[in-house]
Order: sequence, then structure tokens, then C-alpha cells
Amino acid sequence: MKLPNLQVLTLVGCIGIDDDALGSLDKECSKSLQVLDMSHCQNVTDVGVSSMVKSIPNLLELNLSYCCPVTPSMGRSLQKITKLRTLKLEGCKFMADGLKAIGSSCVSIRELSLSKCSGVADTELSFAVSKLKNLLKLDITCCRNITDVSVAAITSSCTSLISLRMESCSHVSSGALQLIGKHCPHLEELDLTDSDLDDAGLKALARCSNLSSLKIGICLRISDEGLTHIGKSCPKLRDIDLYRCGGISDDGVIQIAQGSPMLESMNLSYCTEITDRSLMSISKCTKLNTLEIRGCPRVSSAGLSEIAMGCRLLSKLDIKKCFEINDVGMLYLSQFSHCLRQINLSYCSVTDIGLLSLSSICGLQNMTIVHLAG
Repeated sequence: MKLPNLQVLTLVGCIGIDDDALGSLDKECSKSLQVLDMSHCQNVTDVGVSSMVKSIPNLLELNLSYCCPVTPSMGRSLQKITKLRTLKLEGCKFMADGLKAIGSSCVSIRELSLSKCSGVADTELSFAVSKLKNLLKLDITCCRNITDVSVAAITSSCTSLISLRMESCSHVSSGALQLIGKHCPHLEELDLTDSDLDDAGLKALARCSNLSSLKIGICLRISDEGLTHIGKSCPKLRDIDLYRCGGISDDGVIQIAQGSPMLESMNLSYCTEITDRSLMSISKCTKLNTLEIRGCPRVSSAGLSEIAMGCRLLSKLDIKKCFEINDVGMLYLSQFSHCLRQINLSYCSVTDIGLLSLSSICGLQNMTIVHLAG
């Protein structure tokens, strides 16, 4: 079957595809193809990929995540795709000098994903980013061998970044994280979940005034002081994740809510010090559609009622283990939260009365109610 005009081809998890099959792909749609996703095609080798890319010169996006090892020869073969802008290699094993070859061969790419890759270390990553000065998006999530050396290289070479994801890069210090704020002012998305970030780092990140998404869950060294800097300087923030940030309280949350009125999603799960004061402040964020306050034992139906009345677009709510939330909160949700689609109220103090009131929300699609205390 000939497909001379095919532009997008998705082959995710097609284990029957091998190097020979890639050879036939070359002949059928090589000139028109712009997007190719071969993630999880585990019977394809680096040899097959190297041979195939020579015949798809107009490719813009290539996804080889969880596919084959990245060898130097495969990396060099990508220089044939001069229009390539997005390269996703999540979960791949990098052989010696494989990442260096990517850097030298793909100088025009705008997006590079190395999430959960093995074999990524400071020397190779630093060299690669030094060549990728046009990079806009970089994902190095769970690249656990990188250190401050890599962060210094990224922030000095890739100053136009708008998205940086580096969750669980546990060998990067708080001092190095400050470099992100100092040298990457155009960032819109930043994920530093489970990092060494502290208040000084948040103060530096406050320079990134275009931030719309900030994920800093499990950052145990941050406090209200750091959140105050973000609240005062990042008015475009739409999504913030503070999961298990035990050092924050109402004062920090209030600063975020007041400074970021466009908030659409907020995760405060297991921030055990927050109370209804936080919810009352968040209720002023009228565009909020997702709120997660699981494991916050000090919030009650009084705060939830303010959320229901103020955040009329709320569609996802997680109040699991909020023991002080009872039927009163459910009555307010049923009256004001007509957009609610998903709710988890396990371990709340809700009875049949509260559940019956929720049943009046005609669009509700998913309700989790394990072990209701009422």
C-alpha cells in the first residue's frame, strides 16, 4: 500500500515492526512524512533507525522513546534530517558518546526529551547542550547522574528555554538551581519536583515572570518566604504543584492566590499546616478547575463552601482524608459546582445526605468514596 501524502505516522508499541519493516517505510512515504512516533517499538535497532532516517528528510518530529539504544552512529545519522525540531528519547539507554553525537548532529532542534534515560552524565549532557543553543524545551526528568555541572551548562547555553523539566535530579544542589532563575528568564514551565530547592532558589526563580506552570512538590526546604517571592512576581501562573511541601502554611498559599489570579490548577495535598484561610483566598481564583487538598486535616466544610461559591469552573476535586469536611460541604458543591466531573472524598465525614446532594450534579462522572467516616 502506497501512502505518498502521509504526514503523521504513529506506531507506538508495535513489537512486530523490525528493521526490515522500516526499510519498506522508506519507500512508501519517505518524502511526505513529518511526524513519526516509534516509541516502545522494541524490535527496532539503532542500525534500522540509522538506515531509515536517511530517507525521511522532511521529518519535523521523531519519537524513539523506549525503543533502542542510542549509539554514536545513530546520533550522527540524524544530521540527515535537517528540519528536525523535536526529538524524544525517553527511557533510552545512551551508549558512550551517543548524546554527544546527538548534540553535534541535531543543532536545529527545539525540543529534546531525555526523561528516565540511562547513561546520561555531566560530560555528555554538557557537551550536547553547548551545541543546542536554539533549544526551547528540555526534559531531563530522573536523570539521576547529572550534577551542578550540567545545570551550569544548560543555563549558560540554553538561555531561550521556555520549558525545563528536571524532576528527581537528586544530585543537583540548591545553589545550582538558582542559576535557572538568573539565566533562563523566558521560562513558562518548570518542574523541580523532589529537588533541593530552597527559598533562595525560589527568590531567583521569581525573575521568571512568564511562568505559567511551576511544579515544586516534595521540595522540603521551601517555606512561605519563598512562595511570597513567587506570588509577587509571577502573575501569569496557572498551575502550581506544592504536593507534600510540609514547610508551607496559609501565609504562603495566600501570597500565591493573591498574586496569581489566573490559577487553574493547584495541588496542596499533604500540606498539613494549611487551614480554611488558604481555601478562602483560593476561592478568589475564579478560573480554578482543579484543586487537590488530600491529607489536609485542618481544612473544613467552611473553607470548601467558599471554594464552591467562588470557583464555579471547578471540575476536579480531591479532598481525601480531609476529616473535617462533612455534608455541609457537599451541599455547597451541589448548589454551586455544576462543572464538577471528578471528586475523591474518601475518609471524609460525609453521610448519605451528602452523597444524595452530590447526585444532583448531572455532569459528575467519577466519584471515589472509600471508607466514609459518616
